[in-house]
Amino acid sequence: MRMFSKDTYIARRAKLKETIGSGLLLFLGNDESGMNYADNTYHFRQDSTFLYFFGLAHAGLSAIIDIDNNREIIFGDELTIDAIVWMGIQPSLKELSGLAGISEVLPSKDIQNYLKNAQSKKQEIHYLPTYRAEHQIKLQAWMGIYPGTEKPSVPFIVGVVNQRNYKTDEEIVEIEKACTVTADMHLTAMRMVRPGIKESEVAAAVAQVAYANDYQLSFPIIATINGQTLHNHYHGNIIKSGDMLLLDAGAETEMGYAGDMSSTIPADKKFTSRQKEIYDISIAAHEAAVAALRPGVLFEDVYDLSVKTIVEGLKDMGFMKGDAMEAVKAGAHAMFMPCGLGHMMGLDVHDMENLGEVYVGYDGRAKSTQFGRKSLRLGRKLEPGFVLTIEPGIYFIPELIDLWRSENKFTEFINYDKLETYKDFSGIRNEEDYLITEAGARLLGKKLPLRTEEVEAIHC
Repeated sequence: MRMFSKDTYIARRAKLKETIGSGLLLFLGNDESGMNYADNTYHFRQDSTFLYFFGLAHAGLSAIIDIDNNREIIFGDELTIDAIVWMGIQPSLKELSGLAGISEVLPSKDIQNYLKNAQSKKQEIHYLPTYRAEHQIKLQAWMGIYPGTEKPSVPFIVGVVNQRNYKTDEEIVEIEKACTVTADMHLTAMRMVRPGIKESEVAAAVAQVAYANDYQLSFPIIATINGQTLHNHYHGNIIKSGDMLLLDAGAETEMGYAGDMSSTIPADKKFTSRQKEIYDISIAAHEAAVAALRPGVLFEDVYDLSVKTIVEGLKDMGFMKGDAMEAVKAGAHAMFMPCGLGHMMGLDVHDMENLGEVYVGYDGRAKSTQFGRKSLRLGRKLEPGFVLTIEPGIYFIPELIDLWRSENKFTEFINYDKLETYKDFSGIRNEEDYLITEAGARLLGKKLPLRTEEVEAIHC
């Protein structure tokens, strides 16, 4: 288990306590989860906020920061001899907690009495939104809060977001390691994609790169010839001549920090002329977005610039018509890009998504409800220390084409007759990871081939 120095965790908790000011902060760690019976578990992943403030990637832990009584406690149980037989000897929980600067460790069962005592004294108890059933069960057992009636603490959410959004130098080092291995995963795919192999073979080779570095995957691999389905985890197709493989994959370091990149790779040695035309428009949108990254810029404006570039390119090909920015504001661009441009990244590949995009990506501002734009996870002004992805794409989704055509939707902007001839095209996405700096933005990790000639050069 790797951790930062205990001073890092002590300083993080001190800042959070100063921000919140009073009350009790409850941190729900994660438990093991059985796939099909108790002892056959899924890969364990600790809650990211628990990792951020306590650093302990162990199952069965919870923690309390009691601001009013100046106590920081980790609740958990020491290994029994039965556990040691199966797992081997491990450092004691007391020793592990010391690495995070915590001296007070209590048995798991004691947390219920601690919380009930706090409730009896009318002490304010802050907790974060739940995303696992076990969290809801614990809140019910410990505090009588029934599932569906939770009221997460907004000050706690905002306090955590306003720390985790700004990546420190030591975090950037860790994220960059994840991004470098992530790039190697994509380079492996670029060198092996060809007609006749299965998507699953590519996915297996990509995963092997992460595992060989003693890393995990930061999310399930997308490796598909059906790139028009944005999150397609099916790997059963055989790659054919004329196909493109859309790969979206990332590595996660031992400390839990993520990388996230996407590539679009032709099955043949070169893109077809039809593929190249669309791919080049997508890359133009990508490069326009990257060039606009700097502190003080509203990321929603970067999104508008990127999708406007897509609309202008598609106008030149005859897919769209009318004023490009009017089409963007109306939402007609979402026929081809019904998703966002990027998201925050750190200890979560979609950083702190469980805490709410309105806080993480919009600084408390309400999100748009417009189709396409509502999927933009990040819209706030950029600041130094933010780590984010840039991932525009162009997708030809037959079901969306049929629906909007039947509704005569955006006929002033979309040429449906031309679009009909591309229903078999699939989709394109390329993604990189960037750090916002004082002067602009810096690519994280190894540079991937991006333009058509660069992809073709390594692919040959």
